[in-house]
Amino acid sequence: MPVDSKLTASSEKLIPEKLISEKLLAHYDRHARTLPWRAPPGANATDPYRVWLSEIMLQQTTVAAVIPYFQKFTTRWPDVSALAAADEAELMAAWAGLGYYARARNLIACARAVVRDHDGAFPPDAETLRSLPGVGAYTSAAISAIAFGRRAVAVDANVERVVARLFAIDTPLPGGRREIDAAADSITPDMRAGDFTQAMMDLGATICTSRKPACGICPLREDCAAFRTADPAAFPVKAAKKAKPHRTGHAWWIENGGDVWLERRPDKGLLGGMRGVPTSAWSVTGGDEGDGPPAYPFAGRWTALSDPVVHVFTHFSLALTVRMVRAERDCMAGRDGEWWPKADLASAGLPTLFGKVAAAAMREELPCP
Repeated sequence: MPVDSKLTASSEKLIPEKLISEKLLAHYDRHARTLPWRAPPGANATDPYRVWLSEIMLQQTTVAAVIPYFQKFTTRWPDVSALAAADEAELMAAWAGLGYYARARNLIACARAVVRDHDGAFPPDAETLRSLPGVGAYTSAAISAIAFGRRAVAVDANVERVVARLFAIDTPLPGGRREIDAAADSITPDMRAGDFTQAMMDLGATICTSRKPACGICPLREDCAAFRTADPAAFPVKAAKKAKPHRTGHAWWIENGGDVWLERRPDKGLLGGMRGVPTSAWSVTGGDEGDGPPAYPFAGRWTALSDPVVHVFTHFSLALTVRMVRAERDCMAGRDGEWWPKADLASAGLPTLFGKVAAAAMREELPCP
Protein backbone atom coordinates (compact mmCIF):
# COMPACT_ATOMS: atom_id res chain seq x y z
CA MET A 1 0.00 0.00 0.00
CA PRO A 2 1.56 3.31 -1.03
CA VAL A 3 0.29 5.24 1.96
CA ASP A 4 1.46 5.25 5.54
CA SER A 5 -0.72 2.81 7.46
CA LYS A 6 0.16 4.56 10.70
CA LEU A 7 -2.78 6.82 11.38
CA THR A 8 -3.18 9.58 13.94
CA ALA A 9 -5.23 8.64 16.96
CA SER A 10 -8.86 9.74 16.92
CA SER A 11 -12.24 8.41 17.85
CA GLU A 12 -12.96 7.82 14.16
CA LYS A 13 -9.78 6.83 12.37
CA LEU A 14 -9.74 7.37 8.63
CA ILE A 15 -8.47 4.50 6.50
CA PRO A 16 -5.67 5.47 4.05
CA GLU A 17 -7.91 4.97 1.01
CA LYS A 18 -10.39 7.48 2.40
CA LEU A 19 -7.58 9.96 2.99
CA ILE A 20 -6.64 9.69 -0.69
CA SER A 21 -10.16 10.37 -1.93
CA GLU A 22 -10.62 13.29 0.48
CA LYS A 23 -7.34 14.89 -0.58
CA LEU A 24 -8.19 14.52 -4.24
CA LEU A 25 -11.73 15.83 -3.90
CA ALA A 26 -10.49 18.85 -1.96
CA HIS A 27 -8.04 19.56 -4.79
CA TYR A 28 -10.80 19.07 -7.39
CA ASP A 29 -13.05 21.55 -5.60
CA ARG A 30 -10.39 24.21 -6.15
CA HIS A 31 -8.92 23.24 -9.51
CA ALA A 32 -11.57 21.39 -11.56
CA ARG A 33 -11.41 22.04 -15.29
CA THR A 34 -14.38 23.87 -16.78
CA LEU A 35 -15.68 21.76 -19.66
CA PRO A 36 -18.93 22.15 -21.63
CA TRP A 37 -20.22 18.72 -20.62
CA ARG A 38 -19.46 19.09 -16.91
CA ALA A 39 -21.31 20.34 -13.87
CA PRO A 40 -19.24 22.30 -11.29
CA PRO A 41 -17.85 20.33 -8.31
CA GLY A 42 -20.55 19.47 -5.80
CA ALA A 43 -23.37 20.45 -8.18
CA ASN A 44 -26.24 18.27 -9.29
CA ALA A 45 -25.38 15.51 -11.75
CA THR A 46 -24.88 16.43 -15.40
CA ASP A 47 -27.33 15.57 -18.19
CA PRO A 48 -26.62 11.89 -19.05
CA TYR A 49 -26.84 12.65 -22.79
CA ARG A 50 -24.03 15.17 -22.56
CA VAL A 51 -21.90 12.86 -20.41
CA TRP A 52 -22.40 9.95 -22.82
CA LEU A 53 -21.74 12.05 -25.93
CA SER A 54 -18.55 13.55 -24.48
CA GLU A 55 -17.23 10.18 -23.34
CA ILE A 56 -17.75 8.63 -26.78
CA MET A 57 -16.06 11.59 -28.46
CA LEU A 58 -13.15 11.57 -26.01
CA GLN A 59 -12.14 8.00 -26.78
CA GLN A 60 -8.66 8.23 -28.34
CA THR A 61 -9.16 12.00 -28.85
CA THR A 62 -8.00 15.05 -26.88
CA VAL A 63 -10.26 17.39 -24.93
CA ALA A 64 -9.14 20.35 -27.06
CA ALA A 65 -10.12 18.53 -30.25
CA VAL A 66 -13.46 17.35 -28.87
CA ILE A 67 -14.84 20.67 -27.53
CA PRO A 68 -15.81 22.23 -30.90
CA TYR A 69 -17.33 18.93 -32.10
CA PHE A 70 -19.28 18.57 -28.85
CA GLN A 71 -20.63 22.11 -29.14
CA LYS A 72 -21.60 21.56 -32.77
CA PHE A 73 -23.34 18.26 -32.02
CA THR A 74 -25.28 19.55 -29.02
CA THR A 75 -26.44 22.58 -30.99
CA ARG A 76 -27.56 20.45 -33.92
CA TRP A 77 -28.83 17.48 -31.87
CA PRO A 78 -29.59 18.84 -28.36
CA ASP A 79 -30.87 15.58 -26.84
CA VAL A 80 -30.83 11.85 -27.39
CA SER A 81 -34.18 11.85 -29.21
CA ALA A 82 -32.92 14.40 -31.74
CA LEU A 83 -29.77 12.36 -32.32
CA ALA A 84 -31.76 9.16 -32.72
CA ALA A 85 -33.75 10.84 -35.51
CA ALA A 86 -30.63 12.16 -37.27
CA ASP A 87 -29.79 11.29 -40.85
CA GLU A 88 -26.87 8.87 -40.69
CA ALA A 89 -25.01 10.51 -43.57
CA GLU A 90 -25.27 13.92 -41.89
CA LEU A 91 -24.03 12.49 -38.61
CA MET A 92 -21.07 10.76 -40.27
CA ALA A 93 -20.17 13.99 -42.07
CA ALA A 94 -20.37 15.94 -38.79
CA TRP A 95 -18.11 13.33 -37.14
CA ALA A 96 -15.41 13.56 -39.83
CA GLY A 97 -12.08 14.45 -38.27
CA LEU A 98 -12.68 12.72 -34.94
CA GLY A 99 -11.48 9.38 -36.32
CA TYR A 100 -12.46 5.86 -35.23
CA TYR A 101 -15.61 5.98 -37.31
CA ALA A 102 -17.13 2.86 -35.77
CA ARG A 103 -17.85 5.15 -32.79
CA ALA A 104 -20.04 7.35 -34.98
CA ARG A 105 -22.02 4.35 -36.21
CA ASN A 106 -22.44 3.13 -32.64
CA LEU A 107 -23.41 6.66 -31.57
CA ILE A 108 -26.61 6.71 -33.58
CA ALA A 109 -27.30 3.02 -32.83
CA CYS A 110 -27.02 3.75 -29.10
CA ALA A 111 -29.25 6.83 -29.31
CA ARG A 112 -31.90 4.80 -31.09
CA ALA A 113 -31.64 2.00 -28.52
CA VAL A 114 -32.14 4.49 -25.67
CA VAL A 115 -35.22 5.92 -27.36
CA ARG A 116 -36.59 2.53 -28.40
CA ASP A 117 -35.80 0.43 -25.32
CA HIS A 118 -35.55 2.94 -22.47
CA ASP A 119 -38.20 5.56 -23.29
CA GLY A 120 -35.54 8.10 -24.22
CA ALA A 121 -33.79 8.06 -20.83
CA PHE A 122 -30.34 6.61 -20.21
CA PRO A 123 -30.45 3.88 -17.55
CA PRO A 124 -28.57 4.80 -14.37
CA ASP A 125 -26.76 1.57 -13.57
CA ALA A 126 -23.48 0.61 -15.22
CA GLU A 127 -24.56 -2.94 -16.03
CA THR A 128 -27.57 -1.85 -18.09
CA LEU A 129 -25.61 0.97 -19.71
CA ARG A 130 -23.02 -1.54 -20.85
CA SER A 131 -25.66 -3.35 -22.91
CA LEU A 132 -26.03 -0.30 -25.17
CA PRO A 133 -24.18 -0.19 -28.52
CA GLY A 134 -20.67 1.21 -28.23
CA VAL A 135 -20.76 1.49 -24.42
CA GLY A 136 -17.99 -0.53 -22.80
CA ALA A 137 -16.88 -1.06 -19.22
CA TYR A 138 -15.19 2.32 -18.79
CA THR A 139 -17.90 4.39 -20.51
CA SER A 140 -20.75 2.72 -18.62
CA ALA A 141 -18.99 3.32 -15.29
CA ALA A 142 -18.23 6.95 -16.19
CA ILE A 143 -21.85 7.68 -17.15
CA SER A 144 -23.23 5.96 -14.05
CA ALA A 145 -20.88 7.87 -11.74
CA ILE A 146 -20.87 11.30 -13.39
CA ALA A 147 -24.47 11.54 -14.56
CA PHE A 148 -26.21 9.59 -11.79
CA GLY A 149 -23.84 9.77 -8.80
CA ARG A 150 -23.64 5.99 -8.55
CA ARG A 151 -20.48 4.45 -7.14
CA ALA A 152 -18.71 3.03 -10.18
CA VAL A 153 -15.02 2.56 -10.98
CA ALA A 154 -14.18 4.21 -14.30
CA VAL A 155 -10.61 3.57 -15.46
CA ASP A 156 -9.52 5.32 -18.63
CA ALA A 157 -5.92 5.87 -19.75
CA ASN A 158 -5.48 8.86 -17.43
CA VAL A 159 -6.88 7.05 -14.40
CA GLU A 160 -4.89 3.95 -15.26
CA ARG A 161 -1.70 5.98 -15.19
CA VAL A 162 -2.55 7.68 -11.87
CA VAL A 163 -3.40 4.43 -10.14
CA ALA A 164 -0.40 2.53 -11.52
CA ARG A 165 1.86 5.24 -10.09
CA LEU A 166 0.00 5.66 -6.83
CA PHE A 167 0.42 1.96 -6.06
CA ALA A 168 3.65 1.40 -8.09
CA ILE A 169 2.03 -1.44 -10.01
CA ASP A 170 4.84 -2.84 -12.14
CA THR A 171 3.04 -5.65 -13.96
CA PRO A 172 3.33 -4.69 -17.65
CA LEU A 173 0.18 -3.67 -19.48
CA PRO A 174 -2.19 -5.06 -20.54
CA GLY A 175 -1.64 -7.79 -17.93
CA GLY A 176 -1.51 -5.28 -15.08
CA ARG A 177 -4.98 -3.90 -15.71
CA ARG A 178 -6.69 -6.25 -13.29
CA GLU A 179 -4.42 -5.04 -10.47
CA ILE A 180 -5.00 -1.42 -11.51
CA ASP A 181 -8.78 -1.89 -11.56
CA ALA A 182 -8.72 -3.44 -8.08
CA ALA A 183 -6.53 -0.63 -6.74
CA ALA A 184 -8.82 2.00 -8.30
CA ASP A 185 -11.78 0.31 -6.65
CA SER A 186 -10.06 0.48 -3.27
CA ILE A 187 -9.81 4.29 -3.33
CA THR A 188 -13.21 5.10 -4.94
CA PRO A 189 -15.52 6.64 -2.32
CA ASP A 190 -19.21 5.94 -1.90
CA MET A 191 -20.07 9.63 -1.86
CA ARG A 192 -19.35 12.15 -4.65
CA ALA A 193 -18.54 9.33 -7.04
CA GLY A 194 -18.98 11.54 -10.10
CA ASP A 195 -16.68 14.26 -8.78
CA PHE A 196 -14.08 11.67 -7.79
CA THR A 197 -14.16 10.10 -11.25
CA GLN A 198 -13.63 13.49 -12.90
CA ALA A 199 -10.98 14.45 -10.33
CA MET A 200 -8.99 11.34 -11.28
CA MET A 201 -9.34 12.21 -14.97
CA ASP A 202 -8.17 15.77 -14.32
CA LEU A 203 -5.22 14.62 -12.24
CA GLY A 204 -4.01 12.36 -15.05
CA ALA A 205 -4.63 14.95 -17.76
CA THR A 206 -3.03 17.96 -16.07
CA ILE A 207 -0.57 16.81 -13.38
CA CYS A 208 0.15 13.09 -13.53
CA THR A 209 0.93 13.24 -17.24
CA SER A 210 2.59 10.48 -19.21
CA ARG A 211 5.83 12.43 -19.54
CA LYS A 212 7.33 14.76 -16.93
CA PRO A 213 4.59 14.47 -14.31
CA ALA A 214 4.28 17.59 -12.16
CA CYS A 215 4.76 15.78 -8.86
CA GLY A 216 5.60 19.01 -7.06
CA ILE A 217 1.98 20.20 -7.22
CA CYS A 218 0.27 16.80 -6.97
CA PRO A 219 -2.17 16.53 -4.03
CA LEU A 220 -1.34 12.81 -3.70
CA ARG A 221 2.44 13.10 -3.81
CA GLU A 222 2.90 12.02 -0.19
CA ASP A 223 0.84 8.88 -0.82
CA CYS A 224 2.41 7.93 -4.15
CA ALA A 225 4.66 4.87 -4.22
CA ALA A 226 5.99 5.73 -7.68
CA PHE A 227 7.03 9.19 -6.49
CA ARG A 228 9.17 7.53 -3.83
CA THR A 229 10.98 5.52 -6.51
CA ALA A 230 12.28 8.81 -8.00
CA ASP A 231 11.09 7.66 -11.44
CA PRO A 232 7.28 7.97 -11.50
CA ALA A 233 7.23 8.23 -15.30
CA ALA A 234 8.31 4.58 -15.43
CA PHE A 235 4.74 3.62 -14.47
CA PRO A 236 2.61 2.14 -15.85
CA VAL A 237 4.97 -0.43 -17.31
CA LYS A 238 4.12 -1.12 -20.93
CA ALA A 239 4.87 -4.24 -22.91
CA ALA A 240 7.17 -3.83 -25.90
CA LYS A 241 5.29 -2.60 -28.96
CA LYS A 242 4.98 -4.83 -31.97
CA ALA A 243 5.88 -3.37 -35.34
CA LYS A 244 2.81 -2.23 -37.29
CA PRO A 245 2.21 -4.05 -40.58
CA HIS A 246 2.35 -1.93 -43.72
CA ARG A 247 -0.28 -2.10 -46.44
CA THR A 248 -0.46 -0.63 -49.92
CA GLY A 249 -3.17 -0.02 -52.47
CA HIS A 250 -4.53 2.33 -55.14
CA ALA A 251 -6.92 5.26 -54.94
CA TRP A 252 -8.89 6.37 -58.01
CA TRP A 253 -9.42 10.12 -58.45
CA ILE A 254 -12.02 10.50 -61.21
CA GLU A 255 -12.91 14.00 -62.42
CA ASN A 256 -15.63 15.35 -64.65
CA GLY A 257 -15.63 19.11 -65.07
CA GLY A 258 -15.52 20.57 -61.60
CA ASP A 259 -16.74 17.38 -59.93
CA VAL A 260 -15.05 14.30 -58.48
CA TRP A 261 -16.58 10.85 -57.99
CA LEU A 262 -17.17 9.87 -54.35
CA GLU A 263 -18.47 6.59 -53.03
CA ARG A 264 -19.76 5.62 -49.61
CA ARG A 265 -17.74 2.82 -48.07
CA PRO A 266 -19.51 -0.32 -46.80
CA ASP A 267 -20.99 0.03 -43.32
CA LYS A 268 -18.79 -2.73 -41.95
CA GLY A 269 -15.05 -2.36 -41.92
CA LEU A 270 -12.55 0.46 -41.57
CA LEU A 271 -14.00 3.93 -42.33
CA GLY A 272 -17.37 2.21 -42.69
CA GLY A 273 -20.19 4.42 -43.92
CA MET A 274 -17.84 7.30 -44.78
CA ARG A 275 -17.52 9.00 -48.15
CA GLY A 276 -14.28 8.59 -50.08
CA VAL A 277 -12.80 8.04 -53.50
CA PRO A 278 -12.84 4.47 -54.84
CA THR A 279 -9.86 2.36 -53.83
CA SER A 280 -8.44 -1.07 -54.47
CA ALA A 281 -8.08 -3.58 -51.67
CA TRP A 282 -5.35 -2.70 -49.17
CA SER A 283 -2.83 -5.46 -49.49
CA VAL A 284 0.17 -6.34 -47.37
CA THR A 285 2.08 -7.17 -50.55
CA GLY A 286 1.37 -4.24 -52.85
CA GLY A 287 -2.15 -3.38 -53.94
CA ASP A 288 -5.15 -5.36 -55.11
CA GLU A 289 -3.13 -7.63 -57.39
CA GLY A 290 0.08 -8.03 -55.40
CA ASP A 291 2.96 -6.29 -57.14
CA GLY A 292 1.37 -6.50 -60.60
CA PRO A 293 -0.50 -3.75 -62.50
CA PRO A 294 -3.61 -2.33 -60.83
CA ALA A 295 -7.10 -3.34 -61.92
CA TYR A 296 -8.41 0.03 -63.15
CA PRO A 297 -12.14 0.75 -62.75
CA PHE A 298 -12.34 1.48 -66.51
CA ALA A 299 -10.02 2.25 -69.43
CA GLY A 300 -8.72 5.81 -69.67
CA ARG A 301 -5.68 8.09 -69.61
CA TRP A 302 -4.75 7.43 -66.01
CA THR A 303 -1.97 9.45 -64.41
CA ALA A 304 -0.25 8.29 -61.21
CA LEU A 305 1.01 10.79 -58.66
CA SER A 306 4.73 10.43 -58.12
CA ASP A 307 4.40 10.11 -54.34
CA PRO A 308 1.93 7.86 -52.50
CA VAL A 309 -0.44 9.18 -49.87
CA VAL A 310 0.64 7.75 -46.52
CA HIS A 311 -1.64 7.38 -43.51
CA VAL A 312 -1.16 5.59 -40.19
CA PHE A 313 -4.10 3.80 -38.59
CA THR A 314 -4.09 2.32 -35.10
CA HIS A 315 -2.98 -1.14 -36.19
CA PHE A 316 -1.24 -0.60 -39.54
CA SER A 317 0.22 1.98 -41.89
CA LEU A 318 -1.05 2.48 -45.43
CA ALA A 319 0.42 3.89 -48.64
CA LEU A 320 -2.02 4.59 -51.49
CA THR A 321 -0.85 5.28 -55.02
CA VAL A 322 -3.25 7.91 -56.33
CA ARG A 323 -4.22 7.45 -59.99
CA MET A 324 -6.16 10.26 -61.69
CA VAL A 325 -8.29 10.55 -64.82
CA ARG A 326 -10.77 12.88 -66.54
CA ALA A 327 -13.81 10.93 -67.66
CA GLU A 328 -17.40 11.14 -68.89
CA ARG A 329 -20.14 11.20 -66.28
CA ASP A 330 -21.47 7.80 -67.30
CA CYS A 331 -18.14 6.08 -66.64
CA MET A 332 -19.33 5.09 -63.15
CA ALA A 333 -22.84 4.07 -64.20
CA GLY A 334 -24.22 1.34 -61.99
CA ARG A 335 -21.88 2.11 -59.10
CA ASP A 336 -23.14 3.41 -55.77
CA GLY A 337 -21.76 6.94 -55.51
CA GLU A 338 -22.20 10.53 -56.62
CA TRP A 339 -20.42 13.38 -58.38
CA TRP A 340 -19.35 15.93 -55.80
CA PRO A 341 -18.19 19.51 -56.49
CA LYS A 342 -14.45 19.77 -55.84
CA ALA A 343 -14.97 23.29 -54.56
CA ASP A 344 -17.28 21.95 -51.84
CA LEU A 345 -15.35 18.88 -50.66
CA ALA A 346 -15.24 20.33 -47.14
CA SER A 347 -18.94 19.51 -46.78
CA ALA A 348 -18.49 15.88 -47.88
CA GLY A 349 -17.22 14.85 -44.45
CA LEU A 350 -14.20 13.02 -45.83
CA PRO A 351 -12.13 11.12 -43.25
CA THR A 352 -8.50 12.19 -42.88
CA LEU A 353 -7.17 9.56 -45.30
CA PHE A 354 -9.35 10.75 -48.18
CA GLY A 355 -8.77 14.36 -47.26
CA LYS A 356 -5.07 13.67 -47.87
CA VAL A 357 -5.89 12.00 -51.20
CA ALA A 358 -7.99 14.98 -52.27
CA ALA A 359 -5.29 17.48 -51.29
CA ALA A 360 -2.64 15.56 -53.23
CA ALA A 361 -4.84 15.12 -56.31
CA MET A 362 -5.92 18.76 -56.49
CA ARG A 363 -2.32 19.91 -56.55
CA GLU A 364 -1.87 18.13 -59.90
CA GLU A 365 -2.89 19.25 -63.40
CA LEU A 366 -4.74 16.48 -65.23
CA PRO A 367 -4.38 15.99 -69.00
CA CYS A 368 -7.53 16.19 -71.12
CA PRO A 369 -9.17 12.82 -71.92
